[in-house]
Amino acid sequence: MSVHNLDKLFSPASVAVIGASEKEDSIGAAIMQNLCDFGYSGTIYPVNPHYKNILGRKAYAEIQKLPAAPDLAVIATPIATVPEIVKDLAGIGCAGGVVISAGGKETGQEGVRREAAIKQAAQERGFRIIGPNCLGIISDKSRLNATFASCMPQSGGMAFVSQSGAICTAILDFSKKENIGFSYFISLGSMLDVDFGDILDYLGSDPKVDSIVLYVENFTRFRNFMSAARAVSRIKPVIALKAGRTKAGALAAASHTGALASEDAVYDAAFKRAGIVRVKTFQELFDCAAFLARQPKVAGDGLAIVTNAGGPGVMAADSMADYGGEPVRLSPETISRLNGFLPPHWSHGNPVDILGDASPERYRKTVEVLMQAREVNGLLIMLAPQTMTRPAEVAEVLVEILKDKKTPVFTAWMGGAEVEAGRRILNRGGIGHFDTPERAVRAFMDLYQYSRNNALLQEIPPSLPGKLSFDRPGASEIIQTSLGRSQGFLTEIESKKLLDAYGIPVNPTRLATTADEAVTHAATTGYPVVLKVHSLDISHKTDAGGVVTGINDEPMVRDAFERIMANARAYAPKAVIDGVTVQKMIPAADHELIIGARMDRDFGPVLLFGMGGIYTEVYQDSAIALPPLNRLLARQMMSETRIYQALKGFRNRPAADMVRLEEIMIRLSQLVTDFSEIQEIDINPLLVTAYAIVAADARVSVKPAEKKTPHHLVISPYPNQLEETVFLEDAGQLMVRPIRPEDAPMVVDLFNSLSPQSIYNRFFSPMKTLPHDMLARFTQIDYDRQVALVAVLREGEQDRLIGIARVIPEYNMKNAEFAVLVDDQWHGKGVGATLLERCLDLARQLEIEKVYGTVLADNTKMLALGKKLGFTIKRVPGADTYELSLCFPPRQPESPS
Repeated sequence: MSVHNLDKLFSPASVAVIGASEKEDSIGAAIMQNLCDFGYSGTIYPVNPHYKNILGRKAYAEIQKLPAAPDLAVIATPIATVPEIVKDLAGIGCAGGVVISAGGKETGQEGVRREAAIKQAAQERGFRIIGPNCLGIISDKSRLNATFASCMPQSGGMAFVSQSGAICTAILDFSKKENIGFSYFISLGSMLDVDFGDILDYLGSDPKVDSIVLYVENFTRFRNFMSAARAVSRIKPVIALKAGRTKAGALAAASHTGALASEDAVYDAAFKRAGIVRVKTFQELFDCAAFLARQPKVAGDGLAIVTNAGGPGVMAADSMADYGGEPVRLSPETISRLNGFLPPHWSHGNPVDILGDASPERYRKTVEVLMQAREVNGLLIMLAPQTMTRPAEVAEVLVEILKDKKTPVFTAWMGGAEVEAGRRILNRGGIGHFDTPERAVRAFMDLYQYSRNNALLQEIPPSLPGKLSFDRPGASEIIQTSLGRSQGFLTEIESKKLLDAYGIPVNPTRLATTADEAVTHAATTGYPVVLKVHSLDISHKTDAGGVVTGINDEPMVRDAFERIMANARAYAPKAVIDGVTVQKMIPAADHELIIGARMDRDFGPVLLFGMGGIYTEVYQDSAIALPPLNRLLARQMMSETRIYQALKGFRNRPAADMVRLEEIMIRLSQLVTDFSEIQEIDINPLLVTAYAIVAADARVSVKPAEKKTPHHLVISPYPNQLEETVFLEDAGQLMVRPIRPEDAPMVVDLFNSLSPQSIYNRFFSPMKTLPHDMLARFTQIDYDRQVALVAVLREGEQDRLIGIARVIPEYNMKNAEFAVLVDDQWHGKGVGATLLERCLDLARQLEIEKVYGTVLADNTKMLALGKKLGFTIKRVPGADTYELSLCFPPRQPESPS
């Protein structure tokens, strides 16, 4: 349901408090007091049959007697009464409610039934619910405090969202002490309806919100969350503390892949893919919140450190090293300027040690120089109490000179009572402060990581050298054949056939049930060969003594066959042993890798890449990522492992074919994208030499799908089903398809081919080049929420992009703006009309209610196209533009899922 009705909850014209009271220490009284005391100017309706008036406002005995339907209801009654209350509120047209009441699913099966009854009562009329079991909500823009917390935060740009009410009150108390302001405080509670994805969508559209902090215990609609987070994190920092970082106990022990991809690591991968900065501790959450509230955005990791003692400077530098960074190298110009006034024995580098007798004036001059240095992206100013130190005076000087800072500046006044006055001065002046260098550096690096993640998300992925093809029918046949088995495992031979169907290179494998068959297969394959036990009941063949390598002749084949069969029977007496496999022995590999995937119960398929072989679990050198992948994402995933550096070439070992490895990971990603039945894929080892990459062993398990492809993914994959070939009388044959990130070079070529007038008509500006961030935004879209189609013309062996049409929904997912861009030489040939018509059809499927766009008065071709497609065209008063709009039937409210 996304943001439907949420604006009425956070900016209500009227609020009803169900269970309002004047009883001391009651929740109903606290909510009423907060609504009355903190500046909310809307109408308040207390509802309680035992009162005639509450806090000077007329009380109503029941909901049906309210003079008008409230926008928001705050429900603070026993949870058993809530289903009927929600039904009554929805019946009179109330937009939604905050259910404070506890006693839902957290209490067991009876609580689950209660929540189901509340949900049923709400969903029929689109009644939105925050909670139950929550603290309530605070919205600064409407001065709404609909909580039972004891205070109202200062105004600010940060939004705080938490499942835990206790965490909310702790942050509120902290914010008073640290002088931090907030735009929203939202306690989600059990998330019966409104969840993190809905709230991110809503906050992302509010210009008064410049950063978002989340305390997360669990998610409900994972795909909804990932979609919203990926959209919002591009424009605003999102910081998350995920509680419960324990390894899942129910991971499949049958393969290395399951053992290496723990539950918490999957959250790490998901947050990284969404552009969210994850913090690990409550203290780190506090520090990040304080940093966000007071600092400009971090543009880079160029941190300069000022200190009046050598030890703290070393501590700060060591802390940076823990994050893989180091203090920025100061330019000769900066050092020369510092030399002009610092004592001869200053450190002459970074950290900038200005010595123990540093005066407030020395601090001032040093900070002014570093703030002007081009290489500095952030400044940490530290002070340790010494005989000559004047902590309060230094703080006063800094507050004065840093009023209009454009670079993040934060401080660490180290000590206790002696420096406390200085800390208070910094706090009142809005300068971030910490009590240790490590905490200060960590907060800076967390926010730098956001900037870095955002930059990585906007990188343009290169295309693979050739077009990928897959044998999906062949793969489907293999999977369907295996679904009837009790354990769902494919044999090694079937597993390799499945991989081969998706272009993943495998070592051809033959099954031998007798020693004579093994000899025949070995002769056909060519010596040397490898023999392995073939049994669905034996996962790790080496552990069972089921692998013999380096077999060079017939007697060795016979001996190996008998040995393997005997070892396997001794290792697993009840196992069904089909025989042995015979395959070519690959010469010693330069590297042994593991790649694979497993189905996570929440995030769907999770991909794995790392160091393989028999020591996989010993070295634990692996990285995970969520599909779908492109070359850039595949390379980023691989680069998170230690083996990655060796793969690029090390000493006498040649570099691996990195592009081929990227392609293999993309092919694996496509396989688990296409088949939601796949539970696990374990390819170990994937042998890598300078000349070839081949899967020596593979294991796959499947089971009937719980979700239909591609809904088992939390990130919408490229919609292949929307590709179509069209023939236009004046343009010929074109491929019309959704845009891909890899299309960026073709989009640039299209832009460069446009006339100045066409550029002005589209962008309302005489642009010379297409900015990188705009190019990323055009090509890297969320297929769940945006529509962007391109028309591609095949010219010889090359593709040429000749048109783009887009429909970009607003965060409310009700209204959307359209845009069309067509190469000048293809104007008037039906390209734009074809693209926009298909975009409008897809917008209807997204349940968009209105598509609109602004068109210059002299853009007659676009006006004619709008008229042809049924748009309403109106002149914008006082402007040389027209607004085109097209309305679809309104969406019907749907139940949250």
